[in-house]
Amino acid sequence: MPENYPPNLSQAPDPSFHLQDLEEKQKLLKERIILIGNSLIEHRENIHQELQELKKETLKLKEENIRMREFIQNILDQLSETARREELMILQRQLDILSPHMKK
Repeated sequence: MPENYPPNLSQAPDPSFHLQDLEEKQKLLKERIILIGNSLIEHRENIHQELQELKKETLKLKEENIRMREFIQNILDQLSETARREELMILQRQLDILSPHMKK
């Protein structure tokens, strides 16, 4: 079976040519691996930065949630005090209505 060698070469391929070819392939693979590694490192750093931002945002939301709960609790406390005041005012009116009758 005839091999496809350049016409100026003899039947047996030159070992140095084969070695140069392998070295060139190895060099290209090394460059590709370096590019992939750099891309992976950059991607990892981006993900780490996004994760840190999400953690900060989550913490901020938790703090806002706590403040809102405290605010709502304060409103509820004030509303319950207002209801008591209204109840006292009603009792006062009732006493005012009854007090003229009691003095007699």
